[in-house]
Amino acid sequence: MSSIASTRHDRPATRKPLMSHTPAAVGMHLSAVDTPALLVDLDAFEANLRQMQQAIAGFGAQLRAHAKTHKCPTIALAQIAHGAVGVCCQKVSEAEALVDGGVEDVLISNEVVGPTKVARVAALAQRSKLSICVDDEQQITALADAMSAAGNGTLDVLVEIDVGAKRCGVQPGAEAVRLAELISVQPQLRFAGLQAYHGSAQHVRSLDERRAVIAKAAELAAFTRDCLQAAGIECPKITGAGTGTFLFEAGSSVYNELQAGSYVFMDADYGANEWSDSSFPRFKNSLFVWTTVMSRVPGVRAVVDAGLKSSSVDSGLPLLAEQTSAVYSNISDEHGVIQLNGARDYELGEKLKLIPGHCDPTVNMHDQLICYRGDRVEAIWPVTARGCAW
Repeated sequence: MSSIASTRHDRPATRKPLMSHTPAAVGMHLSAVDTPALLVDLDAFEANLRQMQQAIAGFGAQLRAHAKTHKCPTIALAQIAHGAVGVCCQKVSEAEALVDGGVEDVLISNEVVGPTKVARVAALAQRSKLSICVDDEQQITALADAMSAAGNGTLDVLVEIDVGAKRCGVQPGAEAVRLAELISVQPQLRFAGLQAYHGSAQHVRSLDERRAVIAKAAELAAFTRDCLQAAGIECPKITGAGTGTFLFEAGSSVYNELQAGSYVFMDADYGANEWSDSSFPRFKNSLFVWTTVMSRVPGVRAVVDAGLKSSSVDSGLPLLAEQTSAVYSNISDEHGVIQLNGARDYELGEKLKLIPGHCDPTVNMHDQLICYRGDRVEAIWPVTARGCAW
């Protein structure tokens, strides 16, 4: 053992546990919540849950809410209570956290490769209604072998087709039929339909362009469905869609399951989309990074304590929630710089709400969602699947 390692082990344990302090408590006034913290406005959040179900009512498509947005079983169960058929997620560990939290119907809307992961999928299928996506024959063989080793149970398997995202998925048509046939002959696998998600379409700014992109995706999905039926294979489900396009998929008469997730929170990037069509609901920003002014130059700038470790910037810098000419203009690990641009000076210790650029990875930076109504903390929800990337 090195002298450095030995010295570390010999040191007395004088430091307090890392989580000896938490930023908030139920009943606390919002002004007392320590920062940086992640806030959820419950009035806006609950309005978003209601608006989604109202928007898709009558289309014949069900919501399968995407839990990668929030990674929180409490929210997943609230979505189900408001009409969602279940949830989807991207990782096996996310699915495990959701099932452990009481969610019974989970789609891993992604491919899973590797013996350890596949064995965990088979184990999870023994105690939940689980489904998963494939786009390769080897994935089907691995899932079949793992299900056989696990014992009883049947795993629903969807073939993912590439409807324009150029990420995962086989080409629509014959190759999807071939994989569906391979799934159908496995005694513990059941062909459950098609995954036809166009992720990049969610942030095409123009509403007309988004509509056109999804029309093409629906055409490819319908073509593949028809090829399956011609081969004697029923296609019970076509699933996809997201917050930026879900009404287009719902209205296509092709999709019967919608994977919108960000609608519960929204973010600055979704806010930059065009939403001129009155049929699209105006979901509210319910997710905010709560931050404190820690330094300032009067008349010029303020510096806040929420930086790269508090808010994801892959889709742009956060926005100030208040209507002002001030702009969050620069970010580093622990700091954010707000240029005042003629706006009022902020006081030292003043707390501000920021709208994150991208809600999903921002949530993954925080252990808790501090849920408030009015000016009081009403609940604290753990981000149970935080860091579940395996």
